Amino acid sequence: MSKTPLEMVRNIGIIAHIDAGKTTTTERILFYTWKIHKIWETHDGEGTMDWMEQEKERGITITSAATTAFWKGYQINIIDTPGHVDFTIEVERSLRVLDGWVAVFDGSQWVEPQSETVWKQADKYGVPRIAFVNKMDKMGGDFDMSIDSIKKRLAGNKVVAIQYPIWQAETFEGIVDIIEMKAYHFDGGSGENIAEIDIPADIKDKVDALRLELVEKVAEQDEALMDKYFSDGELSVEDIKKWLRKWVCNNELYAVTCGSALQNIGVQMVIDAAVEYLPGPLDVSGWVITVKDPDDLEKTEDIKVAENSPLWAIAFKIATDPFIWKLCYVRVYTGTLKSWSYVYNPVSGEKERVGRLVQMHSNTREEIPEITAGHIGAVIGLKNTKTGDTLCDVNKKFLVEAMEFPQPVISVFVEPKTKADQEKMGMALSKLAEEDPSFRVRTDEETGQTIISGMGELHLDIIVDRMRREFKVECNVGAPQVAYRETIKMAAKDVEHKYSKQTWGRGQYWHVVISFEPYKEAEEDDEGGIKKVNKFSNKIVGWVIPKEYIPGVEKGLNEAYQRGYLAWYPMVDIKATLTFGSFHDVDSSELAFKIAASKAFRDACKKAQAVLLEPIMKVEINTPEEYMGDVIGQINSKRGRIEEMWDRGMAKIITCYVPLSEMFGYTTELRSASQGRATSSMEFDHYAEVPTNVALKVREERGFKLDDDE
Repeated sequence: MSKTPLEMVRNIGIIAHIDAGKTTTTERILFYTWKIHKIWETHDGEGTMDWMEQEKERGITITSAATTAFWKGYQINIIDTPGHVDFTIEVERSLRVLDGWVAVFDGSQWVEPQSETVWKQADKYGVPRIAFVNKMDKMGGDFDMSIDSIKKRLAGNKVVAIQYPIWQAETFEGIVDIIEMKAYHFDGGSGENIAEIDIPADIKDKVDALRLELVEKVAEQDEALMDKYFSDGELSVEDIKKWLRKWVCNNELYAVTCGSALQNIGVQMVIDAAVEYLPGPLDVSGWVITVKDPDDLEKTEDIKVAENSPLWAIAFKIATDPFIWKLCYVRVYTGTLKSWSYVYNPVSGEKERVGRLVQMHSNTREEIPEITAGHIGAVIGLKNTKTGDTLCDVNKKFLVEAMEFPQPVISVFVEPKTKADQEKMGMALSKLAEEDPSFRVRTDEETGQTIISGMGELHLDIIVDRMRREFKVECNVGAPQVAYRETIKMAAKDVEHKYSKQTWGRGQYWHVVISFEPYKEAEEDDEGGIKKVNKFSNKIVGWVIPKEYIPGVEKGLNEAYQRGYLAWYPMVDIKATLTFGSFHDVDSSELAFKIAASKAFRDACKKAQAVLLEPIMKVEINTPEEYMGDVIGQINSKRGRIEEMWDRGMAKIITCYVPLSEMFGYTTELRSASQGRATSSMEFDHYAEVPTNVALKVREERGFKLDDDE
């Protein structure tokens, strides 16, 4: 690993909505930093970062890819992430370990749905970012509209332009640097020659106004700087850059650049902005990291960010090979990770041997002897490490907060075509699940079928395709199934279950009193949404139930939640409070209380109005005005609720909420209704109660008949 000083290191990611130009921008960055010597086009299936066959065929990014480049003395570790909502896990885990982000926007569109999602994810982790308004050469390209959209939908008055396009759409030909008040034209076959030109007279007033706004926003963040601005009437270029960097690193301001990656205009200036204004490892950490003792989570310690500090790294991505190795991507925060050394994983509680260390460039690897603090690399040889695990020094054990992963919302069953496929399918699914925490595999206890679950139809389609290509497994795939959930609507107080059976030998005795209630209001995630969780509370006083039996009660409840009540779907949002009970010195056991809790819960469901919940998707539809009536009619027929309608250029935008169960095949229906001119995107938003008639149909399809006497 290069010995680049930490203050000259940048760990950045590229995020955006699908087809905004993230990967094209990354390809240009690699070209201008001499990482590659020819520009490859993603739309031709030749992109460096989109190396998977599925990515080349579909023209989309599916898995995040890492690389390292150098620019003006800076080392830039870059991760290019997918834009499709089905692969949001790739963005989530990259956000956890990167110091700054470049958010790419389509200059002809308002802020698109996935851009809004990833921006909120960056807010969740407090990651500083700059914006790149791309595709300024595209018909409808409008920088002012894009700035206004970012302000209204994402960042309010924290947005500040540091560049402005020289004309737009078909006439776009250069960029004005608002900070230095210089204009540039990009020449050469790949825009590698940058020539300074005069600022065109017809945009001079606009540029002057934007510079005044920039200076005022930079100055108003600090009282002393504001006084200097008032007294001098201006700030120097050095002052603007110095203080803008501080405010960007503190998430007080978001600097906006512009250009066209496809036409090779402005990308070099985006790289300049990334190294000038985005933070390095020392800026983000403030020189120290607070960690926890894995044996005593209340005990914390501050560790200085330096190569000679104790090792602390996070495993943020697992990549698997069908037969040879497991590749574990890591970000080293403190200390130095060396090849053939030992590390401790406080999550698994195991010591592991580090094999080879490599620096990644897309899907190619360069072997290195060590990964130092502040850098990103990959490890070959870790057997029991999973995504989100902490890796630390074997003699200095500490733990950091684990990553949270989204729950799947859609499932299908898969079955191997031949006996040979059956033997290989288990291994393939196991490796893919290890690689992707948002992908789950289980076996249906009733039918024996293998059920795979993910974030959307495309997600599961890619999984099945990877099984076929990478693991040589042929399988049949069932129709998509919705990941329903169950919950209770009312409280069921003091539900009692008691059982006593005496035999000549050891008998059975259990007795519990448990209160159940909805638990929606207590657990909010970082974005204000409700987590789907359950809570157990022990209010036993004295020794009416021995402490060693209490875990059995909690286990029994958790197993009952997983079995469900109405249609065998997991129960969520329930608080259970153990208030009373009794035991027998000989005939009671932890297993007995586990059974008691499970039966008490089923009794409670009859009183607490158990209901079925379904995933609701937030859908955004872009349609020409003449098809508005048909599109709205489709949404209404799908139990959809229209939230908002507005204009985006010549198109009409409809935002609505629709049950996932109604959205299978919707893309084809929309194309038919609009002669192929309307488009849509959707993402999971929340769970909501299923209407009674739909719930009855779901239960019937599941073959579920509730025996009221059980």
